[in-house]
Amino acid sequence: MLEEVIAQRLQIPLPRVQGTVRLLRDGATIPFISRYRKEATGSLDEVQVAAVKEWLDRLTELETRRQTILDTIEGQGVLTSELRRRIEACWDPTELEDLYLPYKPRRRTRATIARERGLEPLADLLQAQQTRDFAQQARRFVTAQVPTPEEAIAGACDIVAERIAEDERVRNRLRKIFVREGLVRSKVVKGKESEGAKYADYFDASAPLRSIASHRYLAMRRGEEEGVLRIAVEVDAARCTEELRRCLIRPGSTTRQWMEEAAADSFKRLLRPSLETEQLAAAKERADDEAIRIFAENLRQLLLASPLGQKRVIALDPGYRTGCKVVVLDSQGNLLHHTAIYPHPPQNRRDEAAATLKSLAARYRTEAFAVGDGTAGRETEQFVRALGLEGVEVFSVSEDGASVYSASATAREEFPDQDVTVRGAVSIGRRLIDPLSELVKIDPKSIGVGQYQHSVDQTKLKNRLHVVVESCVNRVGVNVNTASKHILTYISGLGPALAENIVAYRAANGDFPNRRALLKVPRLGARAFEQAAGFLRVVGGDNPLDNSAVHPESYRIVERMAADRGVNVGELLKEKSLREGIRPERYVDDRVGLPTVNDILEALDKRGLDPREPLHGFAFAPDIRTIDDLRCGMLLPGIVTNITAFGAFVDIGVKQDGLVHISQLADRYVASPAEAVRLGQQVEVRVTGIDPARGRISLSMRRSPDGPTDRQKRRGGS
Repeated sequence: MLEEVIAQRLQIPLPRVQGTVRLLRDGATIPFISRYRKEATGSLDEVQVAAVKEWLDRLTELETRRQTILDTIEGQGVLTSELRRRIEACWDPTELEDLYLPYKPRRRTRATIARERGLEPLADLLQAQQTRDFAQQARRFVTAQVPTPEEAIAGACDIVAERIAEDERVRNRLRKIFVREGLVRSKVVKGKESEGAKYADYFDASAPLRSIASHRYLAMRRGEEEGVLRIAVEVDAARCTEELRRCLIRPGSTTRQWMEEAAADSFKRLLRPSLETEQLAAAKERADDEAIRIFAENLRQLLLASPLGQKRVIALDPGYRTGCKVVVLDSQGNLLHHTAIYPHPPQNRRDEAAATLKSLAARYRTEAFAVGDGTAGRETEQFVRALGLEGVEVFSVSEDGASVYSASATAREEFPDQDVTVRGAVSIGRRLIDPLSELVKIDPKSIGVGQYQHSVDQTKLKNRLHVVVESCVNRVGVNVNTASKHILTYISGLGPALAENIVAYRAANGDFPNRRALLKVPRLGARAFEQAAGFLRVVGGDNPLDNSAVHPESYRIVERMAADRGVNVGELLKEKSLREGIRPERYVDDRVGLPTVNDILEALDKRGLDPREPLHGFAFAPDIRTIDDLRCGMLLPGIVTNITAFGAFVDIGVKQDGLVHISQLADRYVASPAEAVRLGQQVEVRVTGIDPARGRISLSMRRSPDGPTDRQKRRGGS
């Protein structure tokens, strides 16, 4: 049943969902399933497998909640066969909670007190709406605790009001009004105008509940958390009350007056607060999901950014008063030397700094400079470029997260004898050599590609980002003989303990000669090997297939291919002409299908190749250093540093990123910024607005200076 629900929600054929769920329950990872078990899943890609897992987790949690609800109602002795049937057939969390609401343990309410005073039968008469003289009937319920008929009627109305608020049909009808017509409105808390100036755009703002932009709602929520704003759902109370009358008052009702009073009280005191809380929570969940989706995609692009590759690098962490920390790294990112130079005010020791850098570059045969883009970054980059070192490239590298890494336990473990400045400079250099290997050591929330990441559901964010990091690491693959334990942790089937064991075994026994040697690592059994082997590379080992994405379980197929061509495996890999003309269907059998054979042939063509794009050099406009140097209409080179729902931020070399609004990303309509730009992309932008007081820069990538389309105008601003 669970698989059928997932198949229906995701519009994926049931057999594919069943195969995927079976593998997930057996402990297989998303990268392994999508890469090496295509026959079982009908070739579902990684995104689809991840979606199946997400729904599997969600519905498994719902099943647990359903059982708790059944146990609670059964314990009260009121679980009917019909109610059980409805609960067991329910796969919607809102509907499930509506079914549970009348039986949910609650605090003592006005209705509870009225029941304790014996007024439930009077409430039954009121709700039946057939009693000829209801006021007269109320006299029968006068007691010491209920001294007047009016108090008896009031208590009966309290009971009916609670019943109305717990009625599934009523809640659904009003819920539709909230969803269709409700507005989210934020207002400033009186006296907080100055303190919360950064939320000025939301001091009196509203948007449709069902379509409010993620970033707007999260900004409102942040303002509320900081005590600057108040958020509420505005809905037409008269419209809702009229809907209740139509839903509840029967033709010819003899208790209309009191039923209307009970309905109005139920809406104001119970239904409205309950549905407002529910809908704000739903809006928060939607906003979280969108923000996390954007953050995850940005992180994916950042982790898969172009690496410099195995080249010798000098990295500089710039500064003014404290100087620039300089580190020299070999092609593997190992620290060879460190020092400090002082080319900027107040010391201005430029000649000495230039001599030092030239000497280090010559001594260590440096191939590139990595300059951090923080304080004094532009000045340092231009200083290094002015050295004119032939054959040495200069790159500006994001410092986001470098300080977090430098103070972390990971950095202390790697460089116990160095201070935070050296560790930070090393991180800058290493992320140029290989961004993926270095950034996996840093909390993703600290690397500058998210928005409101501290305001969203932290568990959901952590899980989603872990999936992204795992996906990127396994897509690229790692050299098992050079990889750190931090990146090995994310390899399919490993985790922190096995990653540490691999590194320790390698240190004690030397390089792994082949993939099979991994089985000698303590606690790394056949199951972990099956999950991990295809993503681990052995460069220059015993078997040339170990430096490919071909899984060891499929080596026999490659050996058959080589035998059919009359050569050995090594020769088959070297000569593309030998692989041309191989008919994949010839190698399909009861264990391996056509998708896997096609993947094997593709892997042979790409053996040992990094799937990431090569790194290209870039330079900012040399005469633009601060926001004061900007003029509207300027065309400038820039690099995309962050992508949001409403546009993209671009670094143009003035320490403050400019915003290209979604309406300015292209001359065509752009539904999502991700359609037009990617993180790290080199772009040309035109300056369209400058606000030095607030440090805001507006940019455009449109070739035509005309404004946005009408459709984009309707989307609203940022």
